[in-house]
Amino acid sequence: MDLFANLLRRPAAASILSLLGVIVFYVVIGGVDLGKLLPAASWVNYAARIGIVAAAVALLMISGEIDISIGAMIPAGAMTTAIISGYYELPMIFGILGALGIGVLVGLVNGILAVRTAVPTLIITLGTLVAMQGVVLAGSKLLTGAASVPLTAAPWAKTVFGDFIFGGSHQVVILWWVLITVIFWFIVHQTKYGSWIFAIGGDKDSARNAGIPVDRITVLLFIGTATAASFVGMCHAILFNSAQVSGGMNDIFNIIVSVVVGGVLLTGGYGSIAGVFVGTITFAIVIKGIDFTSIDRNWANLIIGIMLLAAVGMNESFRKLAMRAATKK
Repeated sequence: MDLFANLLRRPAAASILSLLGVIVFYVVIGGVDLGKLLPAASWVNYAARIGIVAAAVALLMISGEIDISIGAMIPAGAMTTAIISGYYELPMIFGILGALGIGVLVGLVNGILAVRTAVPTLIITLGTLVAMQGVVLAGSKLLTGAASVPLTAAPWAKTVFGDFIFGGSHQVVILWWVLITVIFWFIVHQTKYGSWIFAIGGDKDSARNAGIPVDRITVLLFIGTATAASFVGMCHAILFNSAQVSGGMNDIFNIIVSVVVGGVLLTGGYGSIAGVFVGTITFAIVIKGIDFTSIDRNWANLIIGIMLLAAVGMNESFRKLAMRAATKK
């Protein structure tokens, strides 16, 4: 009983229960064959795409901040790669470095504005989102005269960033998702930097008084979210041999929902990378799993809304359990 109680106090508990609930719902109500659903490439590929960015966003949200400019950074990364290595036909390495570089630059701007001004980061990154949408569209039109740019990636880049595993239907980006999740899990839960991020999310002033470099960590976290988004855009440009100015723009909501379902509080100071990993899987199954049922796809948004509300409620309940347990100790 104590073991079960300890499990419920963990940040990942809500995401695991949400995943089980979604699977049971689809099996009982939708008549899903798990043998077909679980190994399906459709939801795994989608989970990997949003999961890479969700892992970075989770770190930022644990620190008490948020970044919605990621919606513009996915197409920015894709278009940068396609313009440099597709339209101008420069070596693929320049397109890759260009995509990552624009992520670092925008993340740096977001981070500096976050630590140097009193403007909420929601407003800062909303401004960056709109600005980057304009830059991507206007820049593409100015440089190429089109809103879609073809790209023929070098074989090595195709193999590393934009191919299918063993010639199947699962994309290589899945491996990147797993690798990045493991790295972030180690940073957050096994190093002092993870403790610093939680401390910043709990109380910035106290963290600063304790000698934690709050401003530096905040800037790095913003660089992480923007670069993760541009990396995903780059991978998809290489995979699909083209980039569009609006590709991935609608993933903002999906990424943040995955993080919240994964047990991260919007107020910061609480969450886990493992929970976000499971939360991303849960959200992807909700979105793509409905195609394996006889349920009208128009009900998908209702299911997502109910799942989000339930996850938020469970997150808060489990957080209180954890806090009470910590107080008793």
